[in-house]
Amino acid sequence: MTPSEQSLATAARPLTGTEPLFIVLNTGSGRGDAQVLQDTIRRILDEAGRRYDLMSVDDPSRLTDVARQAVKRAQDAQGVVIAAGGDGTLNAVAATVLGQGVPFGILPQGTFNYFGRTYGISQETEVALRGFLKGRIQPVQVGLLNGRPFLVNASLGLYPQLLEDREAYKQRYGRRRWVALWSGLVTLMRQPRQLSLQLEFEGKARSLRSPTLVVGNNKLQLEHVGIDNEELDRNRLVAMAARPVGTLALYGLLLRGLLSRLGEAEHVISFAFDTLTVRVRGRRRVKVAMDGEISWMDTPLEFKVADDRLPLVVPTDAEYLDRS
Repeated sequence: MTPSEQSLATAARPLTGTEPLFIVLNTGSGRGDAQVLQDTIRRILDEAGRRYDLMSVDDPSRLTDVARQAVKRAQDAQGVVIAAGGDGTLNAVAATVLGQGVPFGILPQGTFNYFGRTYGISQETEVALRGFLKGRIQPVQVGLLNGRPFLVNASLGLYPQLLEDREAYKQRYGRRRWVALWSGLVTLMRQPRQLSLQLEFEGKARSLRSPTLVVGNNKLQLEHVGIDNEELDRNRLVAMAARPVGTLALYGLLLRGLLSRLGEAEHVISFAFDTLTVRVRGRRRVKVAMDGEISWMDTPLEFKVADDRLPLVVPTDAEYLDRS
């Protein structure tokens, strides 16, 4: 079976607007009060007369197991799986849904909500849920890193460290965007390690020394930092890396990113690819970040686009579209 035939074989069925909903809610992720979130979901769905099962997860280690239960029940009941939580929650549930022929909805609770905003899905729970109830399925590209899906980006080197430090600052000062920026400034004060990378893509090899490598799969995020995102429409991913520079130059790159001009920086390289293999000299395992979640992974690393598309439910009514 070819990749296109496989994708069609696992494609989600069209929506009727009456499907039961299986909502995987991570009560420990994202912003705000989990009880308020649950009350909002129940109120709107009860008013709409929609059948649903709110599957709350208090222990993050159980998230994948609960997501699998939701997928199985959705398959049996011709239903829809919805993920409610931060970027890591959306990633975990999406990874379970991918290729299973089940429609996927999100109630994003993360700080930046790049994935949801790209497809017009609001960060406001009531708006997002009402938009979902009048939604349609849009097939969405998914990236893979060593076979594990990512929706927004995957990275190694300095970027995972930035994310790790950002989470620590958020735990202390709250989930606000200024906290994320401040933590980034503090992290860059420490001289980052340089990685010796061997890149293989498009039938050629390239050596590169860089503090970080980021692979993007989200048009909005790439647009915000000033990197060309048109290649994503061609079923490709976009890699970005910084050449070895000092702390002041890194601050300059951060400023350019905030001004959506990172692509103009002489110290930044970016390129699109179908498949990218990355070897890290002297490292059998490296720390990676996938949609904000940190883990360790064996090398070499292989980045590519998944054969299957994610059947994401997006709003059809302009009233519920997030245009930010």
